[in-house]
Amino acid sequence: MPESRRNRKTLGSLMLLLTAAVWGMAFAFQRAGMEHIGPLTFTAVRMACAALAVGAVAGVSARLEKKGQPGLSPEARRARRRGELLGGVCCGLFLLAANTLQQTGLVYTTAGKAGFITALYIILVPVIGVLFFRKRVSRRLWLAVLLGALGLYLLCVNESFRLTRGDTLVCLSALVFSGHILCCDHFAPRGNPLRMSAIQFLTVSVLASVPALLYERPSWSGILAAAVPILYCGVISAGVGYTLQMTAQKYTDPGVASLLMSLESVFAVLGGALLLGERLTGRELLGCGVMFAAIILAQLPDHHSAGDKIPAD
Repeated sequence: MPESRRNRKTLGSLMLLLTAAVWGMAFAFQRAGMEHIGPLTFTAVRMACAALAVGAVAGVSARLEKKGQPGLSPEARRARRRGELLGGVCCGLFLLAANTLQQTGLVYTTAGKAGFITALYIILVPVIGVLFFRKRVSRRLWLAVLLGALGLYLLCVNESFRLTRGDTLVCLSALVFSGHILCCDHFAPRGNPLRMSAIQFLTVSVLASVPALLYERPSWSGILAAAVPILYCGVISAGVGYTLQMTAQKYTDPGVASLLMSLESVFAVLGGALLLGERLTGRELLGCGVMFAAIILAQLPDHHSAGDKIPAD
């Protein structure tokens, strides 16, 4: 592998590790914000902050990019902008659904549990690749799926053999986050990641604002009371985190990306303990351990290429 390509992959991995830390700590801030405003209001205002922050940086980036690519024709620029708009809106739709499910689930479950449940996307991403894109999969992945199911049972299922309402919503959010990762992987190489991120945040904010106004009746006093969680989750977690993700995925395989980002579950437990005083039971800790083993097992390298497809019948 050429040295420059290796350096880009290393930089991408470091960026995704930082993303995991930022996102993991955000679970505690998200839960704290629920004490003052509803989940749709929190999502709308958080993403508006992210769109403003990233949009400002994207404007500066656009000027620098224009100077650095003087030979790019107006037609090529318009085609690229259309791709960025389409990618931003598509990624925004996935992000809206995933964040709404996760944010609502956090009303009913702990930050630490939500972090580990959300990390199910590490297993779901390759499984979706098998079901919809005919990619090869090893027996080890199916073992990881079984371990993940066992870990989820230990972590979330109570004595009546039911998932709690919050755990179920966060499980659904993990499924949608898997779609978001694959959507980012599809569109990230096709345009400027900053502009695409700004568009996806604006899409989420606008679409979340309508039901928030209809069903939650947000107040300025509640928004101001939740200002610190909103700013962290908007500017740092969403603005910095998702932009790092979209930028890093230009240089990183989606399977490796999902592995690194799944480490947010560890940071989520740390954040819940340090900021909210949350504690997990022995059974829940065992479930976390089993799920983390499944996460690592799912990403061990195979003998064949991760991108190989299953031959047509």
